[in-house]
Amino acid sequence: MIYSENEILQYIDENDVKFVKLTFCNSEGRLKNISVLSSEMASVFERGIRIAAKKIEGFSAAGGRDLFLFPDSKTMTVLPWRPQQGRVIRMFCYIKYADGTHFEGDSRYFLKKAMKQALSKGYCFRFGTSCEFTLFKKDESGFPTKTPHDLAGYCDIAPDDRGENIRREVCLTLEQMGIHPVSSRHESGFGQHEIDFNASSAVKAADTFLSFKSAVKSVSERSGVHASFMPKPLRNDSGNGMHIVFNIFPEGDFFEEKSSDTDEELRFAAAGIMKRICDFTVFTNSTVNSYQRLGEFAAPRDVVWSDEEGAQLIRISSDGGDSPVVLRAADCACNPYYVLGLMIYAALEGIEEKAQLPEKNCGSEKLPSNLAEAAKLAKDSEFLKKYVPESVLNEFIDAREAEWKEYSSAYDKEAFEDKKYFYSL
Repeated sequence: MIYSENEILQYIDENDVKFVKLTFCNSEGRLKNISVLSSEMASVFERGIRIAAKKIEGFSAAGGRDLFLFPDSKTMTVLPWRPQQGRVIRMFCYIKYADGTHFEGDSRYFLKKAMKQALSKGYCFRFGTSCEFTLFKKDESGFPTKTPHDLAGYCDIAPDDRGENIRREVCLTLEQMGIHPVSSRHESGFGQHEIDFNASSAVKAADTFLSFKSAVKSVSERSGVHASFMPKPLRNDSGNGMHIVFNIFPEGDFFEEKSSDTDEELRFAAAGIMKRICDFTVFTNSTVNSYQRLGEFAAPRDVVWSDEEGAQLIRISSDGGDSPVVLRAADCACNPYYVLGLMIYAALEGIEEKAQLPEKNCGSEKLPSNLAEAAKLAKDSEFLKKYVPESVLNEFIDAREAEWKEYSSAYDKEAFEDKKYFYSL
């Protein structure tokens, strides 16, 4: 249900809401929030609430100016894992300067601008995600171990699948938040699981992804296990990826019957993404550990497409109907607002240029082999410079280069990755 600001204030009064979490994410896609007393919300809607930009990764573009969170009332949801007496609600926020202008480092606004660009050209993009994570046991002190929660495989059932009840609880929790998963299953890796979501507008899909990660973490913690979205938590097992399904509909009307022209434009869009993917791989795969996953266990390395199951970068359905396109390279460590926004811009370029797909399963280009290579390609990319504000892009790339330097100088590189990603992602 979508609420207006006045309706939220009324909901707060009538439903014993005591706290409101104002949520946003940094440049890397890590969720952040400020909690305010519900009695302050009328003022927050009007004036926002200040945050210290210099303490947030990727926000130095503010140049010392004050930043303010302004909640998006359309995203209000109750947090089911918090007490029912003295309820807690949450809203995603846009980030603005004191004069009301949008902060250039607000990735959610970056995606909103990309959506507006698509609509101005007569296209509505719809995105869905399939997200993988791995459950691990904890030791007697409650500290996460690297021992998988089970040894089950793809689509196995209980009792081999020991995460069935956790997935069920995650899905029910998301439903209480107004988010409706399509399906869930045990995936190929030990302790590995996947939950899939229907397509929606770009901003809603990104919001859903971040809400999903939060729900998985909270439910798993209550269940006494550790959930990790680390792209490659186990060296000799499947990594955790995020498949992004997208489709295009004319003139913003996704209920309108698609024509063969639209299907052709979808292929142009896919070709545009293939053309630019190496430019923005630093966004789809933003950690050192991300590149341990690529090229193994059917995770893509080659920039090719196919209509069949395999290790291709892009899969294009050949069974008729809506003919969605799937980008298979990204992982759940990414900032989804930047990734979906850049996909839209690359797709629009492909449509405008009538870009042609190469032959199926053919192509010599490969995704970057490591984070340093991805950062170098991004630094030299005219595509990124066209769409990402210069100060934001430079700071993001500098952070990735610093991360690579820290990793390269580490004596025990696997221990570095575990410390950097296993416990926090």
